Amino acid sequence: MADLTFAERNIFETFITGENGAGYVLDFNDRTFKEFVGETTGIEIDEDRYRVNGTSKANRLRTFYKIESDYNVGTLFIKLHEYKLAYIARKDKPYNQLEFDQFIKISNRLLKGRIIENIDAIKANNTDKDFNQLARLIKESIEKNEPEAALDRLHTFVIKFLKELCKSHAIDLSKDDTVNALFGKYIKAIKTKNLIQSSMAEKIVQFSFQIMDAFNDIRNNRSFAHDNPILDYDESVLIFSNVTSMVKFIQSMESRHNNKVIEQAKPSWNDFK
Repeated sequence: MADLTFAERNIFETFITGENGAGYVLDFNDRTFKEFVGETTGIEIDEDRYRVNGTSKANRLRTFYKIESDYNVGTLFIKLHEYKLAYIARKDKPYNQLEFDQFIKISNRLLKGRIIENIDAIKANNTDKDFNQLARLIKESIEKNEPEAALDRLHTFVIKFLKELCKSHAIDLSKDDTVNALFGKYIKAIKTKNLIQSSMAEKIVQFSFQIMDAFNDIRNNRSFAHDNPILDYDESVLIFSNVTSMVKFIQSMESRHNNKVIEQAKPSWNDFK
């Protein structure tokens, strides 16, 4: 459930009310409203669970923010803000700037409630389209609040990510290297080059080797990689948080030492929309 105060709910009501009355949302009809929410969040707003408090567009939207995560609601609110701005500009209508400022402030606060803090670290470190597509699909699963559905993809991402890093450090690789084998080779290389400044950070990185080792079992036996019983939500969030935190640290460390594999990884997400 999105965390909206009484005052914020009033701001929401004022902002989304359509010209035709309280049951409407801006200038959407049923078809365009369904398409807008679907394209923005990947969620089907016509499902029965969004109709429990009424079938109007406004009631379905109210139910949406009551049952969806802060992140999903914030994502939709941001797009509603953009849509209304474009609508007003198109119609050349007067508007209340304070109303827009208040609504975007609520939207941004909700977006900070993302379930994985370092999910932005999931980006390809080469220009391979498949790798970039993989990163995008992982992010989509997190945005839909479904981390358990992307554990196998996260495992594949880490393997590709580590292979590129190992190549940049001229580390010999085998096509059969597991994720923990790759991570072990990488740790050895950065230790030799003294890229880590403190002994504590070094210990944390070394401990992460055990996490990578256990990741193989998760991928093989608790993910959609095979016909498995899927790991539960909370443990999936824990795994995602730890793995993405380490990826984020590696990216920052490599950039600090001018590793071009990291610095030049600027995929165009527009290619995959």
